[in-house]
Parts: sequence; structure tokens; C-alpha cells
Amino acid sequence: MLDLTSIRDELARHYDLAASLELAESMKEIHARMDRVMPWPDWAIHAPYVAAINRLKRERNAVVLAHNYMTPQIYHGIADVVGDSLHLAIKATEVQADVIVQCGVHFMAETSKILNPAKTVLMPDLEAGCSLAESITAEGIAQMRARFPGAPVVSYVNTTAEVKAASDICCTSANAAQIVAAMEGDTVIMTPDKWLAQNVANQVPQKRVVWWDGACIVHERFTAQDLRDFRDWHPGLKIIAHPECPPDVVAEADYAGSTANIQGWVEQERPRQVMLVTECSMAGNISDANPEVEFLGPCNMCPYMQKITLEKVLWSLHSMTGAVEVEPGVARRARVAVERMIDLSRRLAAA
Repeated sequence: MLDLTSIRDELARHYDLAASLELAESMKEIHARMDRVMPWPDWAIHAPYVAAINRLKRERNAVVLAHNYMTPQIYHGIADVVGDSLHLAIKATEVQADVIVQCGVHFMAETSKILNPAKTVLMPDLEAGCSLAESITAEGIAQMRARFPGAPVVSYVNTTAEVKAASDICCTSANAAQIVAAMEGDTVIMTPDKWLAQNVANQVPQKRVVWWDGACIVHERFTAQDLRDFRDWHPGLKIIAHPECPPDVVAEADYAGSTANIQGWVEQERPRQVMLVTECSMAGNISDANPEVEFLGPCNMCPYMQKITLEKVLWSLHSMTGAVEVEPGVARRARVAVERMIDLSRRLAAA
């Protein structure tokens, strides 16, 4: 566990991190990207951290890869690449910098390390895990293979390196249906998210999809009744659900897709009112780019994503601690599954 008291004392010896309206004003073009969700006094608090991090990025030859669930001050303030898991995985293969700072959860940093074994991959808080990733092990994959001999294993990227290494191919919520449809044979094993698997099964009826009994603590909490209640309260409301939600929630929504697809749908459709059935930071990150759209609740916070803060990012770059390592043999096998996903996704997109 990080000793935040010691970290703050050390950072204070090297950086002026006091709230500054003057510095905030000099960085107002960054604040403009999150003006709707970031009050000016809050920006005055965050601006010194953003300035220090962006300076250190240049000194360390580092890039920040940030998931769509990061807070606005990370997403808009320091990230060089933002996106869903598929986009970040693809961009990780294109990184030229020496250092990658992964603003997301641990399995994302592992994926970046798997794809960039010679680079330093920093995780600002190594305890930013994922309940879904922790729900399955390589032994669980072996159990599924024993139950369904010969069936290919498609594992969500929300898994550990060991699980990826035991799988045939990975998928994300953006490409899961296409990946499953492209597998040989009648039966496909999906791990670890049972709701994503069931939603994919509805999209790919030509396959028998069997699944591991895992779920995301953010998305499984939504109910179809939640959506119906909000429609009653806000006639004309458009609802977009993430496919990690239960199938009855997805069926109740107007659209379901990955975080990147959610963003694309909002930008294309421009609904008057919309509810994003996913992690809370998502709406905040895209609201300023869609000023005519009113974003309504509910949403659920991911406690793991919220562990990543500007303070911890600054500390990781300052101290160069929190490096993520993957055992070479595991990394080699996991890289095959991840690269198969990326290659197949590119071929399907080009078809």
C-alpha cells in the first residue's frame, strides 16, 4: 500500500503543488475540455499536478495511456492516448516512448507490458485491480477446457496475464461478437464475464457460447427496472448500456456498446438527454465535446479505477516506481492471444 503521507512530503520538496489561480489561468485551454464538469476552483487545485506531470513526461520520455473511466483531470489533463481497452491495446503496440504510464487498472498495465517487454510500464497504484479479472485463474480455464473439449477459449482482456496465456485469443467489449463469430467449431468458451458472454450469444446465435461465472461489480448492479424508472421520469431519454450489463438491461437500452462505441453513438446521434449505463467518469469525459447533450444518472463508480489519481501519477513518474513485470514465459504466451485479437480485429475492420 502506498504511504501517501511520505509521498506528499517528498513531492512537496520538489514541486510547488499549492492551488494556483494564476497557473490555472495559464492552462485554461486544458480546462476548456472539461469546463462543464470541472469547477474553476477545482481546476486551480489540479493544475499544478497536471503541469508537473506533463513536464516530467517530457523529461522521462513517457506517455500516458488512459482508459475512458479515468477522471476528467487525468483524461483531459495528462493523457496522450485515451480510449477503451481495444484502442489502448492497439496503441500500446505503436508507442515510441521509453516509459508507459498506465492510467487504468492492473490488467491494462500488464497488457501494455506484454506488448512492450523492453519498455518500462508504470502503474500509479499497483492495488488498482479488477474484481472481474480476479474472478478467474488459469486453473479455471483448464476446467472449462475439460468440460468442453476442443472448444476455443476467448478471454476478455479484463484478465490477468496468466489467464491470457492459457487462452486461445482475447477480446474486448468492442469486438467480442466478431471474435466469437470468427472462431472455428460450434462451441466457444468465453471467460470471465458471464453477462458479456450472454449478450454475445444473443448476437451470434450460430454459436453455442458457454461462459465462466464472473461479472463486473460496476455493471452487474444495474437493473432493467432502473432503466424503466428513468424513462418514466424523463420521457424521450435515450439510454446506452455497456455489454457487461445483464442481458435484460441491454435489451431495455436504446443502444449497447463498448466505451468507444458509446462515445461514438452520442457524438453521432446527439440526443437531447442521455443516460450512460456504465462507470460514472465516462459521461464527465465526453460532456464538453457534446454541449447540447444533457447527461443524466444513474452511474456506478469503479473503486479500482478511482485509485488512480494525479498525485499517484506524479509520484510514479518522479520516483519511477510501480513498474509492472510479467514473467517472460507467461508474457510470450499471453502476447499470442492479445496479438491474435488485434490482428483479427484489423482484418475484420478491413473486410
